[in-house]
Amino acid sequence: MGASVKKPGGGGRRYRPVAEINVTPFVDVMLVLLIVFMVTAPLLTLAVPLDLPRADAQSMPDDNKPLTISIDAEGAVFIEDEEVPMDDLIPKLAEVLKARDGDERIYVRGDEGIDYGRVIEVVSRINRSGFNKVALVTKPVDQSGR
Repeated sequence: MGASVKKPGGGGRRYRPVAEINVTPFVDVMLVLLIVFMVTAPLLTLAVPLDLPRADAQSMPDDNKPLTISIDAEGAVFIEDEEVPMDDLIPKLAEVLKARDGDERIYVRGDEGIDYGRVIEVVSRINRSGFNKVALVTKPVDQSGR
């Protein structure tokens, strides 16, 4: 399979090794990786940094990107990454959900250091407004119990 046959007549040509590097496969792989990172990077970060409490509960199935409401350590309320005054929470929430095509799950993320009453106030306002698919977000408990 790897043998070469000389042509009769003794006029065989010598083959010289190719000294050029073919970078096309390298560029193809790098472009695919670039696209993968461009798509996944925005999904991995949330704009409001929180220290979430821990809970030993099962994860909920993730069908699509849910609407996230965050409450930071100072008690400020955010819809996705936009700060919203408490009085404007429900109208803004209804506006965002209408633009997203309706009835979907709302995740509430509250900083671990925030007063629990503030989180309940936000959840109860959402619930009283007719949005029933509300879930609290926590960090999973690690093996050491913390």
